[in-house]
Amino acid sequence: MSKKNRPITIVLVILGIAVLCFGTVMAIVLSFSHGTSLLSFGDKIGVIPIEGAINNPDTIVDQLIAFRKDSRIKAIILKINSPGGGVAPSQEIYSETRRTAKTKNVVASFGSLGASGAYYIASAADKIVANPGTLTGSIGVLMEFIRVEELFKKIGIEMEVIKSGEFKDIGSPNREMTESEKRLLKNLIEDIRNQFVTAVAQGRNMPRERVFELADGRIFSGREAKELGLVDYLGNFQDAVNIAKQIAKIKGEVRLVYPERKRRSFILDYLFKDIAEHIINRIERHSGLFEYRWNGRFELSD
Repeated sequence: MSKKNRPITIVLVILGIAVLCFGTVMAIVLSFSHGTSLLSFGDKIGVIPIEGAINNPDTIVDQLIAFRKDSRIKAIILKINSPGGGVAPSQEIYSETRRTAKTKNVVASFGSLGASGAYYIASAADKIVANPGTLTGSIGVLMEFIRVEELFKKIGIEMEVIKSGEFKDIGSPNREMTESEKRLLKNLIEDIRNQFVTAVAQGRNMPRERVFELADGRIFSGREAKELGLVDYLGNFQDAVNIAKQIAKIKGEVRLVYPERKRRSFILDYLFKDIAEHIINRIERHSGLFEYRWNGRFELSD
């Protein structure tokens, strides 16, 4: 190499090192801002939060697929605090959890609530961990309708419906349901409840008859559920982490990896999005949707 080219080479090397250092620092900063170290060594456990009503399965399904494909993720924890939700969304997440559990250990960890559709999902995991006071179970199906015919009469509103068949306007809010309509919906609900029972029996490796005995919609404490075989361990989220490490044969410390949260871009989202979703939820709940959902509320107070 000529003496004239040496200064240029040295400058390029220095610039290359500077760019590499800058990129490394930026990667570390960005990873910490998302709660995950991209450059961390050692094994990782993916944590997928499932909170509130289960209405849209897409995000959770995508997270399961992403963690399943990531070789750095050695196990997955479903961190659940939910009363359940729609039948189809619960079934979609259940199916993807079962598929994931074939290649990667999955542990479900219940917080205050893991009932109905939330329990449906958890039953697909390898193990379920609940607090002694967790509310769980509620294996069953719920369907609600609003009736407003008396209100319409008071304000002078009448509705006239032209339909192609006897059951086309089943659940209409402006009239009482007929006995034949009630029988039809009862049969549908029974079929969907049987799907719930079958899924739990398969996921928990329990006799179907035993699950059916518990599938009357009642809720259980975590301690009762443990005695009944619906839950494997009593403990908190950290206990679930330790159990995930044990069954995945992870030695030493692990890093918990959470899905990256999308940042809201407008202030209006913060003010109105949650309220709008709550209103839509309330409307949908009384519009004849089949749901795996517990309909109660429970709090400890002085």
